[in-house]
Amino acid sequence: MGTGPFVLDSSIQNYAWGSRTAIAELLGRANPDGRPEAELWIGAHPKAPSRVVPPPDSGTLDLAIQDDPVAMLGAEVCDDFGNELPFLLKVLAAAEPLSIQAHPDHDQAREGWTRENEEGIPVESPRRNYRDANHKPELVCALTPFTVLKGFRPMDDLARRLESIAGPELKSEVGRLGRERTPAALRALFIRLMTLDDEEKDAVIPRALADAARLGEEDPAWAWVDRLHGKHPGDIGTLSPLYLNLVTLAPEQALFLPAGELHSYLEGTALEIMANSDNVLRGGLTPKHVDVPELMGILGFEPRKLEILKARPSGRGQKIFDTDVEEFELGLVEISPKAPFVPQPGRGVEILLAIEGECLLLSDDRDLPLGKGRAIFVPASVPSYEVTGKGRLARATVPA
Repeated sequence: MGTGPFVLDSSIQNYAWGSRTAIAELLGRANPDGRPEAELWIGAHPKAPSRVVPPPDSGTLDLAIQDDPVAMLGAEVCDDFGNELPFLLKVLAAAEPLSIQAHPDHDQAREGWTRENEEGIPVESPRRNYRDANHKPELVCALTPFTVLKGFRPMDDLARRLESIAGPELKSEVGRLGRERTPAALRALFIRLMTLDDEEKDAVIPRALADAARLGEEDPAWAWVDRLHGKHPGDIGTLSPLYLNLVTLAPEQALFLPAGELHSYLEGTALEIMANSDNVLRGGLTPKHVDVPELMGILGFEPRKLEILKARPSGRGQKIFDTDVEEFELGLVEISPKAPFVPQPGRGVEILLAIEGECLLLSDDRDLPLGKGRAIFVPASVPSYEVTGKGRLARATVPA
């Protein structure tokens, strides 16, 4: 196949927490089976690579990249990331909460991947923690109001919220955190929380539900305790809104999620861009594998300020979110009849996803309609292009 822009047909992950309507509406088609559609994966991850549409039977994006990596990715990306597309773009549609989770850094991922390989754990085993050797920093950008749990609350707030429900099971650790307010005290409390036995959880959780009934109307964190218990009765993750920051993003607001930070997406639709990895360590709100010792080994307990990101202007019609990640950059592009989009000189590999409207991508090689829900891969070898029409795009690239 040539190296001009081409359309991608991407896979949907039918996880139980997914929406039955949001991704179907974005793609402009029905969901006749009514199955939950949780994530649209746009990229070259080996688990679910996008398919190349024109010409027919061109295979998948990962194989197309292998056929001519320099033309597809650019020499610099090939040198830095070993002939692989370093990012994965997703549309995430949460009708129900995701598991509480965190992701490893580079060293932790490589060590865990090697260790589990040596132990002979199959990559697809439900006991597997590390499905590749890569880290997984993420940026999530809301398309609708999008509710998130992210990072530990300030220690005084966390201790205050847990004090009334601690009882003899958690009293010592909550008291220590209230006095010391140190990462060591927070770690000790979280370990104790995650290792409560069934009898202890049966004492702590009802106390939390009683407080939720009393306080839920005035405090959304307590309201979420009640909601989570309704979906995951008996799961200690029910208490997560009391110890994690709770925030609802407005459309086009974003959060960056570094390695070692607990988080959960509770409801809404968003764009998500990440390093090309599927490594997840879970901490609750799931029937899937939860490995407490492994999770504790990757978590950070230093206080981090909750920062909501807004995109900054970057060239005509485009705004980008700033992070310090080498693998990806996410931009939002507005197209109008009087203001087509032309990338700045020196562009590299990119994926364009139409969020709304009807546009047309014009290049020397081919012209491609870019209507709502369509994704187009633009190889690094394409010298330039123009997008005309009226609409809004997400633009995933590798930082220059």
